[in-house]
Amino acid sequence: MTIQEQYLRAYDEQLRTDAETPSALSVTKSGPLRLVTFAGGRGFITYQDLAGATAEEITAMVPQALAHFQADSEITAVEWKSRGHDHAPGLHEALLANGFEADDPESIMIGPLEALAKDVPLPDGVTLRTVTSEADVRAMSAMADEAFGDPASTRTADALIARLAREDGMELWVAEADGKIVSTGRLEPVPSTDFVGIWGGATLEAYRGRGIYRALTAGRARAALAAGKKLVHSDSTEYSRPILERSGLLKVSTTTPSNWRR
Repeated sequence: MTIQEQYLRAYDEQLRTDAETPSALSVTKSGPLRLVTFAGGRGFITYQDLAGATAEEITAMVPQALAHFQADSEITAVEWKSRGHDHAPGLHEALLANGFEADDPESIMIGPLEALAKDVPLPDGVTLRTVTSEADVRAMSAMADEAFGDPASTRTADALIARLAREDGMELWVAEADGKIVSTGRLEPVPSTDFVGIWGGATLEAYRGRGIYRALTAGRARAALAAGKKLVHSDSTEYSRPILERSGLLKVSTTTPSNWRR
């Protein structure tokens, strides 16, 4: 078994469980599916595998799962998270037929935390810190929306503020320059596993290519090592994947979010 295969097995066995959704308000089982409700009117559909379902069975699964969320008027968006290495015949077609739209695939990256925790020099004028105040969290969230080219929204900030109140181990990190937040990312230890997740990486376009995101990632990795974690995982866009690969992480598969909106 190659190291990539070892990492992928650990990912499937340790992370595709309740560990995947620590901030869930509720989880409903529907066959192999986990139907998850998050704060802010967001639904999420995931699973460890599809239990060998046929194309016909998957075609029936999708509208049944969506109906669960459609029945709750507070749910305004639903994400179905698929993985490239799963056996899922007919899934893409069934999602499209039920109003889901697929985003770009992301790379599932896994590797040893030590690979990311090297001393990375901060560019001149850049500082790192964790944030916990409501004002900082809202500023961080607005910056991420801008970096991703999304409309400004309070939904993500509301959910992050609610999670901080739960004290579930999540840390919010930012890099600041020129008196403002210019890069951000979350650190999410996964209970009862060797893993920690690094999520939400975003850097304003004018500040990319300076090593800021790499320094932010190294800071998060050092904090995770100090907490006793060994492995790191992340779903990475094409902006962050090369940075993580240069730091020793391996691409083990892909994941594609498909989104339905009310």
